[in-house]
Amino acid sequence: MQRPLLVIATCGALSLTTGAVSAQTSLTLYGIVDAGVVYERGGPAGNLTKLTSGVQSGSRLGFKGMEDLGGGLAAKFNLETGFNTDTGGLGQGGLLFGRQAWVGLGGRWGDLSFGRQYTPHYELLDQVDPFATGLAGNAANLTSTTPRMNNTIKLATPDWSGVSGELAYGFGEVPGNNTANRQLGASLGYARGPLMLKIAHHRIEDGTGSDNARSTLIGGKFDFGMAAASLGVGLNHGAGGTDNRDYMLGVTVPVGAGAVLASFTRKDDRSGLNAGADQWALGYTHALSRRTNVYTSFARIYNDPGAGFTAGNASEPGSGDKAFNIGIRHKF
Repeated sequence: MQRPLLVIATCGALSLTTGAVSAQTSLTLYGIVDAGVVYERGGPAGNLTKLTSGVQSGSRLGFKGMEDLGGGLAAKFNLETGFNTDTGGLGQGGLLFGRQAWVGLGGRWGDLSFGRQYTPHYELLDQVDPFATGLAGNAANLTSTTPRMNNTIKLATPDWSGVSGELAYGFGEVPGNNTANRQLGASLGYARGPLMLKIAHHRIEDGTGSDNARSTLIGGKFDFGMAAASLGVGLNHGAGGTDNRDYMLGVTVPVGAGAVLASFTRKDDRSGLNAGADQWALGYTHALSRRTNVYTSFARIYNDPGAGFTAGNASEPGSGDKAFNIGIRHKF
């Protein structure tokens, strides 16, 4: 009898707390539970079949909220943890809120946030990739990008007649050297009606502040109604003098309650290492409801002699140059 009474008492306490807070703030609990069967081929250790979490979208549990401070000013926060549906463990290397953890202020002038956040460069790649950086066709299998920044201050502008931008600064936090491990990000774009165009940049200093890696991505998307076409071109200069280009061409074709996804991605190595690759990808998603869909996808990577890229998904890098996925995703 004690356990049911404890549950009822706890639920009552939570209801009272939510009621007291709701008069001043809004609080949203949300998440994604994603699991699928993945078959990978072409790896050095042989073929692999597994049940994997977060194939299309990383499984997550999040809390976000806002408090109206008056005068058009609001306090905002977002805490988002990643987890593995197949094992129940934490994602992002075991971090409690490894996907996002930030707090900030918003107003008519835009949003200013502090914490662990997505980079403007990765946000653009996610927008133009038909696979939304998930499934076997994930453009990030070949495209250079950094998903998140720690210790970050980010400023996002409001929408000015379709034009918007972001600036992000990530502290390196190395004593005596403010340049070491520092990260910088920025984007500027236009989105109106069926057209979206954007440019994004990301820069990471090394541990001594004497070298850096830089990536610039130019991306666009146009929705023709019967299909949406997207294009991405990336210029990358890595630490130590590496030099390569990324090219991505994709299409999304609505078919009834689903959509066919297809893309071609090219990593063009210009450093003389012969470390480029091509990826061809095809997928399909089908909505069972507004929140639940099933999916399947296939990707094949053709590596140059000096390359070893693998076909991964939204949560894992993959073990071989070919991958097939089938699974289900539920949003709440």
